[in-house]
Amino acid sequence: MEIRIPEQRVPVEAEADLLVCGGGCAGIAAAVSAARRGLKVVLVERWPSVGGMATNALVTGWHRSDREKMVIMGLVEESAVRAQKKGWIEQDPKYPYAHETHWFDPEGMRIVWQRMLDEAGVRTFCYTTAGDPFVEEGVLLGVVSDTKRGRRAFLADYLIDATGDGDVAAKSGVPFAYGRDSDGLVQGMTLMFALRDIDTNRVQAAGDRAVESVMADMRRLRDHGEFPQFNEGNTETLLRLSKNHLLWNMCPAAGNPLDEEELSRLTAESREKIVAYLDYWRRNMPGYQNALLEITGFAMGVRESRRIRGRATLTSDMVLGAAKQSDAVGHGVWMIDIHDPRGSGYTTYTDRGESNMLETGSSYHIPLGMCLNDRFGNLAVVGRCASSTHEAHSSVRVQTHCMVMGQGVGTAVALAAERGSSSGGPAAAISSVDIRKLQNALRGDGVYLEDVPRPPQSSPVRR
Repeated sequence: MEIRIPEQRVPVEAEADLLVCGGGCAGIAAAVSAARRGLKVVLVERWPSVGGMATNALVTGWHRSDREKMVIMGLVEESAVRAQKKGWIEQDPKYPYAHETHWFDPEGMRIVWQRMLDEAGVRTFCYTTAGDPFVEEGVLLGVVSDTKRGRRAFLADYLIDATGDGDVAAKSGVPFAYGRDSDGLVQGMTLMFALRDIDTNRVQAAGDRAVESVMADMRRLRDHGEFPQFNEGNTETLLRLSKNHLLWNMCPAAGNPLDEEELSRLTAESREKIVAYLDYWRRNMPGYQNALLEITGFAMGVRESRRIRGRATLTSDMVLGAAKQSDAVGHGVWMIDIHDPRGSGYTTYTDRGESNMLETGSSYHIPLGMCLNDRFGNLAVVGRCASSTHEAHSSVRVQTHCMVMGQGVGTAVALAAERGSSSGGPAAAISSVDIRKLQNALRGDGVYLEDVPRPPQSSPVRR
């Protein structure tokens, strides 16, 4: 069944040099970096505040080190410094000798990032979903969004899709991949939560034996279908810590994050699972008798959906082989970390070995080409929807790596706009930027970018 919508005249809400669709960490980095280089930037975000998964889904861990030194810097470092001044971030005890380097307060980080956007002069429209792309004679001109005042158009010379799901690119007709090759399923999701009123002294007095007993019973009940699935490795670690206000990453869900009805059901089911965990612990875990649920994520933590087919594709061999790219915009360090697409809670994070980790002291390059496409020269994607295989995606999807993409692409757009305006012609394609000039600009802005091979003569980004 279909309905016909008559042709409409849509008022223009805002015009800009760059429209960033999505205000998660990747979109923030793109918008700030472009605005600081003089572009007029508009950012639209569907949720009430910026930060995406980091602030609204309570995913608060950062991965910045190759286990010897810090290699992810730039706007990630600036965000950390700003948050540290307010006590909104802390270093992991193993810093810098572990990939996990920082844990931040989501409430504080949303303030840090909004201040950065405001200071850069970015016009920010929260409560606004990037709607249908507006394409005229094969040229992408903007998006049309439904607002409380009716349909409104946002127009720009350049667009960056930072929606996480690649919504704008996919609706514009850019090809994409979805799921793993074997069965088309995407990585499992997680709903984060925190507890309060745990008697930590009683937990410590009960010791490891109590945790081991509870874990064994949870496994037994789960295997008999009498208890929800859970992430075993994280659950045991978090029960041993048993800190109040700590965010728990242990509640798995599996399904299609592009199906709103299914995602609604999975989110509701996940909240039921969390209640079941807590009911069991209050009866069986020493120190949890009076524990209460403090908060759950505003949204499900989605790890994977669409992966746009770009001008370059990151692969697992590139990740594990610490491959260096001529069009690098920064480094990645994270492992192949796949959460079971069938929702068991298993993740390759717990394997931690040669098969899924880079060698200590090594990192791979994140290429500009994985953010570009062959359909629209003025459109790029940043974040988890960039071009990668299912396996490589599980590494490059983490927040710090998405921010590397955002800063790299935002800077590239600014340089492309500068090139177009100097020639007096139409907007230059993002792929036309001088890659060495881009890399030097990124280094000047604090990005760690080393061991870059010389680009091939034919093109700075195509391989």
